[in-house]
Amino acid sequence: MDHALDYQTLREIFTRFHAAEAEPKGELEHLNAFTLLVAVALSAQATDAGVNKATRALFAVADTPEKMLALGEEGLIAHIKTIGLFRQKAKNVMRLSQILVARYGGEVPSSRAALMTLPGVGRKTANVVLNMWFHFPAQAVDTHVFRVANRTGIAPGRDVLAVERAIEDNVPVEFQRHAHHWLILHGRYICVARKPKCGACFIRDLCPYEEKTQ
Repeated sequence: MDHALDYQTLREIFTRFHAAEAEPKGELEHLNAFTLLVAVALSAQATDAGVNKATRALFAVADTPEKMLALGEEGLIAHIKTIGLFRQKAKNVMRLSQILVARYGGEVPSSRAALMTLPGVGRKTANVVLNMWFHFPAQAVDTHVFRVANRTGIAPGRDVLAVERAIEDNVPVEFQRHAHHWLILHGRYICVARKPKCGACFIRDLCPYEEKTQ
């Protein structure tokens, strides 16, 4: 897709998303800002379901950076060894816990720049935390959002930053808070990568994608 959809079409698309699920929720389980940050950091190249399975017991014993440091790296690894890249992720979680205690009084900062100084926290992770915990309309662009945004013309862009900007620029502001969640869920369950389920899609009539399936 080269061209973004016009304003009225975008408004209708997001009106339908809102009607279908007014308050979409992220699928990563968490108890507070810290456990959300850790869960998102652990979810890179892993499924939300796999992360949730590992973190239920972990967060029962380590739901603050101080408790995570007390648990120690080996104790953390014992909980997350079913998750891909667990050794590097464990190192990052311990380091970010140290930084949160030393620089931020154990609190998770509500600034994208501050979040992105933490080990293992990129722009996408920072945006998820800003959106889900601090209720800021940040757009976390993962593979699902990138695919749906380009395939449908909702927010076309050559890279994730361009798609993030296109969502911020084009989607009516009252829908921005939940925009990336609607797009993630749509990409995860309907507008899937190999054979999109166009027959089950409630924005099919507004989508210019030419290779629609039944």
